[in-house]
Amino acid sequence: MFVSVEHSISQLARLAGISSRTLRHYHDIGLLVPSRISSSGYRWYGRRQLLRLQRILLLRELDVPLSQMREILDGQTDELTALRRHRGELVGERDRLQQVIDTVERTIATLCGDSTVSDEEFFAGLAVGRSRLREDLADRYGAAAREHFVAAGEATAGWGRQDYQRAAAEGRHLLDEMSRARALGIAPDATEALDLVTRHHAQVLAVWPADAAAYHALGDLLLDNPDQRAMIAQVDPDLPPWLSAAIKAYAVHRLGHQPT
Repeated sequence: MFVSVEHSISQLARLAGISSRTLRHYHDIGLLVPSRISSSGYRWYGRRQLLRLQRILLLRELDVPLSQMREILDGQTDELTALRRHRGELVGERDRLQQVIDTVERTIATLCGDSTVSDEEFFAGLAVGRSRLREDLADRYGAAAREHFVAAGEATAGWGRQDYQRAAAEGRHLLDEMSRARALGIAPDATEALDLVTRHHAQVLAVWPADAAAYHALGDLLLDNPDQRAMIAQVDPDLPPWLSAAIKAYAVHRLGHQPT
């Protein structure tokens, strides 16, 4: 049984693991309207809004575009039936993620000389990997971000196995260099750090035509997005906040971005 408690926008953001900015965007597009807005302009959310937000996040996990979510949710009057249907869809998503895990395990075994992996198996299931990062960016920048993703897909459309391996190796080598710089006490906004980020920026531009504002936002997402943070933390647990600060400093000092 739910206890009827209202939450402020910051409280709900913490509960749901998303940003207050995302909640404001959901309000702006009519996807999640607060239960009330105080005389001072503060948004408040009740039980009905919590249930709707849960369903929004479930749909987001299924890569449903924000533009379609309102129509889907407004057409669902039976919350229990809707949640059961979402559960079935999430089970399907779990199976796809298991395919990704199996692919990685087979690749590890191949690199260790224990088995062989075909070119088809090497790429099996890996298409689901970037959906959460893309949706986070789309939440912040809307249609403009989605247009960038289309361009990113075109940029890598002709890539083969060796191209992905080369990009991964270059990225890992650069993260190792950044980790050493951090360990030496080089500040994220120091010239040496920004010179390293120049190479990171070039790697990003090779697959995604990010402008200064989008690249600055990427610095925040390296901390906010658990998948991205975990990937960098595998190299150095203390590297994510350093790299996040360095990217934002680069966007300001080298790309001319002016944060609002």
